[in-house]
Amino acid sequence: MTNPWSWYDDAEVLRREQELIFARSWQYVGHAGEVARAGDYFTARLGRIPVVVTHADDDELRAFANVCLHRGSLVADGAGNRRTLQCPYHAWTYDLDGTLRAAPRADFALDGLALRRLRLEAWGPFLFANASEDAPPLAEVLADVPEQLDRGGIDVESLRFHHRARWSVDANWKLVAENFLECYHCAVAHPSFSAAVDVSPAAYMLEEGRWHSSQHARLRDDGNDNGQFHFVWPATVINVFPGRPNFSVGSLSPAGTARTERTLDYFFAPDEDEHWVTELLELDDTVGREDTQLVERVQKGVSSGALESGRLLGEPERLVAHFQRLVRDALS
Repeated sequence: MTNPWSWYDDAEVLRREQELIFARSWQYVGHAGEVARAGDYFTARLGRIPVVVTHADDDELRAFANVCLHRGSLVADGAGNRRTLQCPYHAWTYDLDGTLRAAPRADFALDGLALRRLRLEAWGPFLFANASEDAPPLAEVLADVPEQLDRGGIDVESLRFHHRARWSVDANWKLVAENFLECYHCAVAHPSFSAAVDVSPAAYMLEEGRWHSSQHARLRDDGNDNGQFHFVWPATVINVFPGRPNFSVGSLSPAGTARTERTLDYFFAPDEDEHWVTELLELDDTVGREDTQLVERVQKGVSSGALESGRLLGEPERLVAHFQRLVRDALS
């Protein structure tokens, strides 16, 4: 049986997930190209925790909770290049190493005051942040995902950032994750994807690790088998469409019990044919729109209260079962 459907429409469950999952795990926040120069910064989120990543004058990349020490305002917005970060509420000003530099009319010493620092680790050009000091290293969570990509001919260091897509889904974040974790629905709901990729059980392979799940696929026409779709707990997705070198990585973030914010960064070889890139992005957009409709329909069903839970198929949905176990373990 699935986890209780009430978990997908309950504010208290979401509060516990924010505390016990999103505040204690590694999540993709952006890529090194966004903070390539001294003075660069960008903002992101770890669930409900706002984050700012900076490139200070000492050339160190750092991540901080994007929350002013004074009255709790967000300090930074968007991305850019600045010498300092200044809170727009009362002009408290921070160096890019997080140190509080100025607080107008402060009646106390500023020494030792700084933005709350978060853990920041990189895999190639990809940056991950974590608000917990107790979580295992990023490499332990990624496990053999980098090696799987390398075996599939994907050299992440050689790819170039193409663009970032942002969208929202009116469904619980867990439904969005679970939809990503199975292709049982592909033959029914993704005709264009299924026409290009062999989604039969014999060809579409599933693999689970401690903190990640992987799906491997091949093209129908030439048998190219380097397609990979990885999910890294709790909310990072990685896609490699079979065929030429391509890569996308992004996060899904709960914005309410029935709303999920999505980001996806796309990378291609520097000399890749733009016509092929356009065709792939059109296919990816089609699949994304189809998935959005699917999970929004599921949200309406599970939040109706008509049933307490559902049923999972053993093999086609075993990655969903793996994910649901991780959720149960975290909440208990």
